[in-house]
Amino acid sequence: MTGSETSPSFRLAYVPGVTPAKWVRIWNERLPDVPLHLLQVSAAEASDVLRDGGADAGLLRLPTDRTDLSAIPLYTETTVVVVPKDHLVAAVDEVSAEDLADEIVLHPLDDTLDWEHPPGRPAIERPATTPDALELVAAGIGLLVVPQSLARLYHRKDLTYRPVTDTPASRVALSWREDRTTDLVDDFIGIVRGRTVNSTRGRRSAAPAEPQRTRTDQGGARRKPAAGKATGRNPRRGSGGPKGGGRRGRPRRQG
Repeated sequence: MTGSETSPSFRLAYVPGVTPAKWVRIWNERLPDVPLHLLQVSAAEASDVLRDGGADAGLLRLPTDRTDLSAIPLYTETTVVVVPKDHLVAAVDEVSAEDLADEIVLHPLDDTLDWEHPPGRPAIERPATTPDALELVAAGIGLLVVPQSLARLYHRKDLTYRPVTDTPASRVALSWREDRTTDLVDDFIGIVRGRTVNSTRGRRSAAPAEPQRTRTDQGGARRKPAAGKATGRNPRRGSGGPKGGGRRGRPRRQG
């Protein structure tokens, strides 16, 4: 190996709430010689990290700035409202956006939901981050609507959450630079899409199986028997019957 050569590795960025553990485990099983490095980034900076070459691919939330980026949507999250445990919302299974019309609903600057008209009444100031907004919810200042994974990530014992209908949903996608679709990026795409290691669509496939033995030596010309093997004839009788007209019947008794 020359001084300019380096061992291959793969850098995967991911935003808060997204859990890449399953895909990382599969990667380590299939490509144990290629280390995968995880890089947690904020939702706001995820696209720029990919565009600037800080990561080979990223798990981010849509919508986002996709200039020069490719993206494959993976799944859609449930949207929930986070409330204090003693709030009226905690007594029901789910609420609608209309049910929150009279509530102060916090809208942090790092909010990832694509709102056209956020529900509820706006707060005087927007919190800087989702964790900051949750501190205000715990203080009884307002409620917070977020993807369910963020409610779980920032769980507090004094807070709970319920699903909210009629609100935008957060979509998680795998993204990478269009002009940097490397073999390793293609490998990771195959993993998140559920391709097996033997899939013909994947770049890496298992070693070809040993070809099965054909029957050309059995269905064509007949094979000669090995020396000393029986050919269907009685070796003691040859090809004809008993020689010399041998007698048949009961043997004569000797006197």
